[in-house]
Amino acid sequence: MIESPPDSKDRVDALRNRIDEALIDALKDRGPDLMYDPIRYVLRGGGKRVRPVLLTLVAQCYGADLDDVIDVALAVEVFHNFTLVHDDIMDDADERRGRASVHIKWDEGTAILAGDLMLALSYELLTANEALPARPLLAVYNRMVEQLCVGQRLDTHFETQDDVSVDDYLEMIDGKTAALLSACFELGAIAGGAPKDHVSTLSKAGRAAGRAFQIQDDLLDVTADSERWGKAVGGDLQNGKRTYVTLKALEIADGDDRVWFARLLDGGILASEVPEARQRMERLGVFDEARAAVQSYTEDAFERLSVLPEGAARSHLQWLLETLQARSH
Repeated sequence: MIESPPDSKDRVDALRNRIDEALIDALKDRGPDLMYDPIRYVLRGGGKRVRPVLLTLVAQCYGADLDDVIDVALAVEVFHNFTLVHDDIMDDADERRGRASVHIKWDEGTAILAGDLMLALSYELLTANEALPARPLLAVYNRMVEQLCVGQRLDTHFETQDDVSVDDYLEMIDGKTAALLSACFELGAIAGGAPKDHVSTLSKAGRAAGRAFQIQDDLLDVTADSERWGKAVGGDLQNGKRTYVTLKALEIADGDDRVWFARLLDGGILASEVPEARQRMERLGVFDEARAAVQSYTEDAFERLSVLPEGAARSHLQWLLETLQARSH
């Protein structure tokens, strides 16, 4: 690993702020308001802007200027938020980032249309800079969209299956979560003019980072500080969702613990039972297993990132990944 410079946080925060400003600018002259107000509501709702920052830093490793790749970065952020709007409908989630979900604040039809339009806007942004190679960018993007849709479908399919393994789950999140992170690494490399063999290696780095990111999310669903998490802690447990920690608990458990977690996956648990789930997982070592997996996949990503040219951008990128691995909310 390379030592991150002391200004990494400042640099990443500056990129986040620039992306926030650019998102607002991208929509300022769009109308009608009845269609775009929900989209503005989503994009102004906060978020860490992890994906566009990662993409930008990869491109900057190869000498790209921020102005040249900002539209590609915005594309992946708009796309990511589109998936959240539709995910909230599919999951019947009332809140996102501490605010009412779009289908709650407006209605389900409006949320579906807002998501559809955000998808179209993301494609528009992806190819906005005519100086960048549109065909390679679109090839990566289209493959990512397909993988993500398959992953999302598997996620909903797993809800009705009794024999989902941890390995099955990892394959699913390779689509649902890792596909977009992997694409961010690829798109940043292409926009930055990286050699083709670097693009392939960085795609695999993004896949490993995506697994680490999702497993950490699954862990935080049970262990996070509710005030900073932005959604109900234990929400996945209450819904009986197949996640890394619930499936790992079932894999490890026997006797009464196994019966208890089988019931959880069969129909969820009450909010009042979430502390018991946490205690059982802690005792079984589930949280230790999850943290070890996050560490392993993060190290895999770092190893592949060694192809990146050395410099400040690469150091900032590593700092961001390390921060994501260690986050508590």
